[in-house]
Amino acid sequence: MAKTRIMIKLSGEALAGKSGIGIDPQTVKKIAKEIKAAYDLGLCEIGIVVGGGNIFRGKLATEMGIERSSADYMGMIGTILNALALQNSLESLGVDTRVMTTLNIPEVAEPYIRRKAISHFEKDRIVIFGGGTGNPYFSTDTTSALRAAELGVGIVYMAKNGTDGVYDKDPQTYHDAVKFHELTHQEVLQKELQVMDSTAAALCHDNNIDIYVFDMNKEGNIKRAVLGEDIGTMIKNK
Repeated sequence: MAKTRIMIKLSGEALAGKSGIGIDPQTVKKIAKEIKAAYDLGLCEIGIVVGGGNIFRGKLATEMGIERSSADYMGMIGTILNALALQNSLESLGVDTRVMTTLNIPEVAEPYIRRKAISHFEKDRIVIFGGGTGNPYFSTDTTSALRAAELGVGIVYMAKNGTDGVYDKDPQTYHDAVKFHELTHQEVLQKELQVMDSTAAALCHDNNIDIYVFDMNKEGNIKRAVLGEDIGTMIKNK
């Protein structure tokens, strides 16, 4: 049976643990075990895009007076640090993993080449994409959507830090927030629900890529999401 190709989007903050800053080894190890549990199902080829907010944030750049393009490149480097940390944790668990990056750092990671990435998938390797799109002004959400479109991925799993789906308003601020169990891409864009940035959402809409939003902080949830259990919010075209 052919495997489904999926993309998991992790925030950089997810790797930082409770501090929210830097890389926490125990937290990375825990996330690696969660990903391995999904990998061991043998149902899918897994790509991962990780953010860099635990290393460098836009707010800090503004406070330091750093120009936007430079700040974005600094963030891209942060995503590569996170990708390498996650790769090492996965490989310590016996999972064959490759990091591919849009920034040219051949000493530590392969350059992103579409056909090479597909070859890694076909060899049952987990592929972690670092460096964002390689261009400033684009988020790692957009990277996940772009790589999904390029590589024939049918669904992007948005692994959120403590939020178990999409709500009509911030559930951490408003106790009466209502959770959506299913939405269309059009509804996400029209209601401005902040699932991912608008460029990424439009890319998923135009390329018929489903999005599944779930809370990754609950043990076993990555595996449950891959198995199709109702633990979050599904977003798809009609």
